[in-house]
Amino acid sequence: MNKIFLAQTDTTVGFLSQDAKRLEEIKMRSGDKPFLKVYAQLKILHHDIRIPSAHKNRIRNTHKTTFIIKNKAFRYVSDPEHAALIRPYGWLYSTSANKSGEHYDPTFCHHAADWIIEDHRRLHEAGASRIYKLGRTRLVRVR
Repeated sequence: MNKIFLAQTDTTVGFLSQDAKRLEEIKMRSGDKPFLKVYAQLKILHHDIRIPSAHKNRIRNTHKTTFIIKNKAFRYVSDPEHAALIRPYGWLYSTSANKSGEHYDPTFCHHAADWIIEDHRRLHEAGASRIYKLGRTRLVRVR
């Protein structure tokens, strides 16, 4: 069984795991909505998702931004503290630390997580990432 981490991500406090089913149960979320995958190494990202050449530099150099290619949402994390958590696993599913549609509740999150990882930034709600949908050459802002 994969562990559920509660940690400060590059954007907001979140749950991270390689177990999508457990994340769905914790968040009380339907299974038809896929989770965001976060990567700390570009070579692993390129192995999982084919990135159009027109967007490779954008992904490498953009921070706090989620990209969607063919209905797969992902984010490359360059934040050192967050990347250090992801790197040993290659990739992790990431989602905000709350029940679906609700705000961050520290009590709920501490009971739901197997591991709580806190660094100098502490755990706090912050703004969401920007989201862009990428085509072969097009870029469309979703949020």
